[in-house]
Amino acid sequence: MTNDDDPVLDDPVGQSLGGRHAHLARRLGRAATYLTEVATFSSVSADPDEEDWSDLARLLGPGAFADMFNCPAAPPPSWEPVFSLEGRQMVWPGDGRPGRPGSEPGTGVVELGADSVPEMLDLVARTEPGPFRPRTRELGTYLGVRVDGVLVAMAGERLRPPGWTEISAVCTAPEARGQGHAARLVSALADRIVARGDRPFLHVVEANTGAIALYERLGFKTRGPVTFRGFRVP
Repeated sequence: MTNDDDPVLDDPVGQSLGGRHAHLARRLGRAATYLTEVATFSSVSADPDEEDWSDLARLLGPGAFADMFNCPAAPPPSWEPVFSLEGRQMVWPGDGRPGRPGSEPGTGVVELGADSVPEMLDLVARTEPGPFRPRTRELGTYLGVRVDGVLVAMAGERLRPPGWTEISAVCTAPEARGQGHAARLVSALADRIVARGDRPFLHVVEANTGAIALYERLGFKTRGPVTFRGFRVP
């Protein structure tokens, strides 16, 4: 564990929706969620009451999916549980750039623009790194690796609480694995994040031991456990 106790990391969704991602948010009272085509994540206050959950239900609509990320508060009993996954939050504890031999960030890495979205969605469908929608790339910078013109790996910036930027959507096509693409992409993103004065952090499902080992080799440290939860709005 690190001794980094920055409280904004306890609610990265709410901190992002109320700050640097406010232009991508929908809000009602103390409830907030991203625009539908951007992300699935939703947030309520730290001490939500019945009105907060009612406001979030109105924002999302009947039968909609509420991705509560690591929200510790439980929704009303009428909200149907969809999934619960154990994971961890990891942070880069230093001032320099994460990296290891062979992970030089510039090697074959390109920035992905709006014209790359169809390829990005196809890669996500093949690799399932987590939620990704047609406008997710608007959350931050997305980088990729192309081989013979084909996108085979990518990673990007997602949640952005004050002082921090999350690295997410790290994925590599099956036929291109084992070549260091993920390490180069994560290093390249971390380099950019540190250069603008933020610190990189990320989330990973506990069962994904390969990813955890990679992030640890790059220098990331575990801040603490998280539980990802999703519900169906009644």
